[in-house]
Amino acid sequence: MKTLFYYMAFGLFIVGCSSTTKTTKTSDTNVPAESVRIANDNLEYEIIITDIGFETYLNTIAKPMNFYSQEYYETKNYFYVTEWNIRTRNPLRYRNDIYENQIDYDYNVDYGLEVNYKLYNYFKFVEYKYNQIFF
Repeated sequence: MKTLFYYMAFGLFIVGCSSTTKTTKTSDTNVPAESVRIANDNLEYEIIITDIGFETYLNTIAKPMNFYSQEYYETKNYFYVTEWNIRTRNPLRYRNDIYENQIDYDYNVDYGLEVNYKLYNYFKFVEYKYNQIFF
């Protein structure tokens, strides 16, 4: 499997390549119980977010998945990932406890609506929880 995102300080991890996804709470011993896991049946894509409060954020504050189109999420994620990686490379300027690892997001891959939605909302969650401003 190809690693697309690296495990981040406050929890993001994606592996593989497919677009059919499902959301489950994970019971893997390597992943904390409070994490949110999105994966397809073949486990070609996997996103694991271990930041405490993200699941609650998705269920209470985030807009519904179909509020925006997949193209909207992809466009926003392009800018968020770019800014995230800039901050990762500048630990003296930005909080290195938040921006520990770069995100390897291939803009030419169709990750599907759910993966892009969860990634977008993770960035919104970081803005909300850690008072970060990306734009």
